[in-house]
Amino acid sequence: MAVDRLIDTLTLVHEQSLSRRRTVAIEAALVVTASFVEIGGTAAASQHESGYGTLGAAGIVLLALGIAALPFRRRYPVTVLGVTFATTLLYWSLGYPRGPVFVALVVAFVTVVLRGLRVIAAATVILGFLTFPWIGYAIGRLPAPAVGNLVGLAAWLLVLLTLSELARNRRERAREAERAREEVGRRRAADERLRIAQELHDVVAHGMSLINLRAGVALHLLDTDPEQARAALSTIKDVSKDGLLELRSILGVLRQDDEAAPRSPVPTLRRLDELVTRARDSGVHVKVQTDGDLEHLPRNVDLAAYRIIQESLTNVARHSSRPDAIVRLCRRDGMLDIGIVDEGVAGRDGMDVNAGGHGIAGMRERAASVGGVLTAGPRVRGGFEVHATLPFGDAS
Repeated sequence: MAVDRLIDTLTLVHEQSLSRRRTVAIEAALVVTASFVEIGGTAAASQHESGYGTLGAAGIVLLALGIAALPFRRRYPVTVLGVTFATTLLYWSLGYPRGPVFVALVVAFVTVVLRGLRVIAAATVILGFLTFPWIGYAIGRLPAPAVGNLVGLAAWLLVLLTLSELARNRRERAREAERAREEVGRRRAADERLRIAQELHDVVAHGMSLINLRAGVALHLLDTDPEQARAALSTIKDVSKDGLLELRSILGVLRQDDEAAPRSPVPTLRRLDELVTRARDSGVHVKVQTDGDLEHLPRNVDLAAYRIIQESLTNVARHSSRPDAIVRLCRRDGMLDIGIVDEGVAGRDGMDVNAGGHGIAGMRERAASVGGVLTAGPRVRGGFEVHATLPFGDAS
């Protein structure tokens, strides 16, 4: 266990290290790209424009300060937005050459919007509209802004805000879709675990009940009737073999390697005769009455019907003092009607539907899993009855 925990810890540390490396690589690429576009682009543009000062070391420092803050935007989005806003505003107001000087500011602004900080984003847009055109004019570095420039700036800011909000909405929808897929995956995994647990219960409970019953018979007759004891032991051998094959087949779905899963006959009503034979070998006198075609049923209904009959006969073998059972199967109008009647009298540990066992509850879940219903309880004329109705529409 200590080794397993150590391996898990090392694996987690390795994954976190890889995540940090990817983050560092992304931020480094962003800084390089922003520097190339903002500083390099502005330097190139300054060679073809007049009316502004030279870029100079001070202008480069102002642009570089905003770019240098970008790697911290995930942890401190508002602070980075403030830094990039201030450095860009100062650069713009001092009359340095124009160009793509808003790259760092736009990146920081979009980060704030993606975080859902709408109030701060809106305040930044308003503050930008009120300061960028006027600060340079107020300190005598730039002429008064023209109306057309103000309208263009307002339009540009609204477009930036709208596109950022659209990006945020798209990101939220993607996250919701991912959460929905994860929830569906968890629900399917839970359903599969429940199905496997039910299969294991049916196989183990049925097999162990018959083995326990026949082992008792063998012990009782070992000295007085060796032939009957030998027959009981033979039944135990067959039941345990079939149970192990089914158990290995069920557990095969949990395999994580490429080894072929063990194969065994699939539980189906086509094997009802085998099930009845095992029940008879365990001492239950079973009569089977069928009506309609039982050869072509939907797989889930077929399996549910088989397991319900199996569990019911197991309960008869375990609880009835006179194990006489009748199994009735009737298919008509897109429904499979199942009835298992125990004509004997329940023993002292009898089949109380409110008892702590899971057999009857499991049968109800089986029926519900295919959209059916199951009832179980004592009969007025004595004995016990399980009745299930399993719908399957027009499937054939």
